[in-house]
Amino acid sequence: MSRLPLVLTDQLLIDRIRYFMTVFFPRFGGMVEEPATRNLRGNRPMKYRITEFLGDGVGPELSEAVHAIAGALPCEVTFEQVDLSLENRNAQGRALYDAAYESIRSTGVALKHPTITERESPNAVLRKMCNFTVIHRPVMSIPGVKSNFVQKLDLDIIRVATGGTYQDPGQLIGSDVAVSLRIVERGTARSAAVYAFNLARRLGCNVTSTSKWTIQRATDGLFEEVVREVAREYPDVPHAQELFDALLAKIVMKPKDFRVIILLNEYGDFLSDMACGLVGSLGIGASGSFSFLPDGRADLAMFDAAHGTAPDIAGKGLVNPTAILLSFAQLLTFVGETTLGQTLRQVILDELAAGRTTVDLGGSLSTMGFTEGVKTEVLRRLQHRARS
Repeated sequence: MSRLPLVLTDQLLIDRIRYFMTVFFPRFGGMVEEPATRNLRGNRPMKYRITEFLGDGVGPELSEAVHAIAGALPCEVTFEQVDLSLENRNAQGRALYDAAYESIRSTGVALKHPTITERESPNAVLRKMCNFTVIHRPVMSIPGVKSNFVQKLDLDIIRVATGGTYQDPGQLIGSDVAVSLRIVERGTARSAAVYAFNLARRLGCNVTSTSKWTIQRATDGLFEEVVREVAREYPDVPHAQELFDALLAKIVMKPKDFRVIILLNEYGDFLSDMACGLVGSLGIGASGSFSFLPDGRADLAMFDAAHGTAPDIAGKGLVNPTAILLSFAQLLTFVGETTLGQTLRQVILDELAAGRTTVDLGGSLSTMGFTEGVKTEVLRRLQHRARS
């Protein structure tokens, strides 16, 4: 399947992102005008309020890395922090989640750090409260990142963010049998499908939907039915169906055949981790979660790293900040700072390709050592762009 050119002129890229954000992100769609880049020439900086959900384990170190980058950018970013660490959740209970929801409703966008799942998953609670129905997780091969997988991988994984088997913890029947419900909703499946097909249209590629519809005929069958309905609204975007187990094998054998993949909650969880493993590290996976207005446009967004709290390396300066910095780059693009978001993302990838990496990827840099290198290069490129 042919794709649009990977190298776009600045204006073409901005035009495409402006169209995408106007359609999907009305809260911020009018901001795609490179405001911070104009500030490099002496104009007044743009100001942004962003909710920051603090976490556990390596969370504080990731927050420090994000703040180091944000503080160097030619725009004013104010973080409204909500502490979702396990200790604070145990102390405050439901009131803490209510405060988290009020904050993101006020700002419209959040950056979340990894949190421990004990009695509940904070990610799952936030998804339910904010009605996040779509998770977008891009996973790509990066030159310089060591991997046992020699082929190039470039996937956009679009995951239904609620339901499946994750919504019901199940229950025991007697001592020898356990059951759980599997939940699939037409509305959430449609939101994910519309998002996936719009993304594929912009990328110039096909959409693959995957499940076990031959076995889970009611639940997975409903999901595939909804995707086919949406596919008919996008006749210019090819659509294919794959059984999930077969898809995993085909991605390993012929990854170039796949780009945008839409799937249900637990399947998306499995595929995302497998894809990150193929490209060399769970630490380089970023993620965005979205809620939608009744007319199909996105309302709220939350961006986070795909990895966990990594308590074994917490506080040692060893955590790889790539995923959270890529998430912050996604966030910047979301609020309209297209140039900043794209520049930050490209610098991160270039630093990894050059071998200037943290220990987990075979390098020697600490968390802040990598971050400082990224910050320096981002500023250099932005200043060069402003002079040109």
